[in-house]
Amino acid sequence: MARHPIRVVSLIGMPGSGKSTVGVLLAKRLGLGFVDTDLLIQEQEQATLAEIIAAKGHEALRVIEEQVLLNMDIGGALVISTGGSVVYSEAIMNRLSSASSVVYLRSQLATVEYRISLAPDRGIASPGSHRLEDVYNERVPLYERYAAITVDVDSEPPETISGHIAIALDS
Repeated sequence: MARHPIRVVSLIGMPGSGKSTVGVLLAKRLGLGFVDTDLLIQEQEQATLAEIIAAKGHEALRVIEEQVLLNMDIGGALVISTGGSVVYSEAIMNRLSSASSVVYLRSQLATVEYRISLAPDRGIASPGSHRLEDVYNERVPLYERYAAITVDVDSEPPETISGHIAIALDS
């Protein structure tokens, strides 16, 4: 496979869509670095996302997320796995859209529900009154709005999905 020009790829999608897993595989495949912005947030705050939400609320997490993503260095060759709520910030999405190829990992609600059930301590930045279905219905149009590339992730393994993304980036 030919070497790709230096580039940045940002992965967006619902929690459980595979952004972190696919991101690592894609970075290996393309010879790029990998950054998981959820981990940057946790490192900065010295707390898990769930702990931040419990202590400060989902809006505070979104503010922290925006600050982290607007300040992080995205000048190199990089795959960025973003938090599911980045699409609520026009400032973040404008930055990612201008500095990277934004790839939406599209998953059906049933897939998201199942995968989240496997990691119930996952922090989701939404009001406690929102059901997962509400969050899904609210976010999907935003993911679609910002995506340069959309890849379905329900029925194939992460290795195959990363291959689909690599091909889409080449075209």
